[in-house]
Amino acid sequence: MIIPELNEKITLPEGVTAKFENDTLTIKGEKGENSRIFSHPKISIKLNGNIVEIHSKNVRRKDKAIIGTFIAHINNMKRGVTQGFEYKMKTVFSHFPIKTMVEGDEFIIQNFLGERSPRRAKILEGVKVDAKAENITVTGIDREKVGQTVANIERATKIKNRDIRVFQDGVYRTSKGGRQ
Repeated sequence: MIIPELNEKITLPEGVTAKFENDTLTIKGEKGENSRIFSHPKISIKLNGNIVEIHSKNVRRKDKAIIGTFIAHINNMKRGVTQGFEYKMKTVFSHFPIKTMVEGDEFIIQNFLGERSPRRAKILEGVKVDAKAENITVTGIDREKVGQTVANIERATKIKNRDIRVFQDGVYRTSKGGRQ
């Protein structure tokens, strides 16, 4: 089934500005600036004041799905520059006390399962990690970068060659979402 024409509009809140040139949408707000490339041959994006308009003709199911993805990305960008994103993590250990710290653009996990060399996780650009005791807070304005940093930290504490039912040590995400 083909829909002859599809128009979607996203209204930006007050204090948020947008700029669209060369397939790159840049949204600025009180927390910072987010940019993303939106390129598709059948979909056009235009700015009309504080409204982002997404337009397409002869829309098929896949095109409609891509438009929905564009809308979700723009809404995440809008939410990021106004509220930001915050994920909470917790350090869990039962065998060896784990010590965590931030050093430059790396998150360092020391004494994990009694290992001599520390494990390291990459912190992406624009993401702030705050480690206090066993509680870790990861914040930023780009949802994908914040989520990827959390995934990097979780993956750094992956346990190999041991029974995961017994060795449940690690750093785990406890909550995710925007700031309130």
